[in-house]
Amino acid sequence: MARKPNYNYEKRQKELARAAKKEEKRRRKQEQAEQPDEETENLTASDETEEPGDETSL
Repeated sequence: MARKPNYNYEKRQKELARAAKKEEKRRRKQEQAEQPDEETENLTASDETEEPGDETSL
């Protein structure tokens, strides 16, 4: 006679995989939200070092 499948184990494993995937997605979104802040800080710092009348590309 065949063994009875353990549906509770399978369900728990599926839930754990889903939770891990969701956590990874949340972490990636948080990292992407932080990256543009760093880029804008770099742009404003480089803008401040340039003098307003120093435009050579006319």
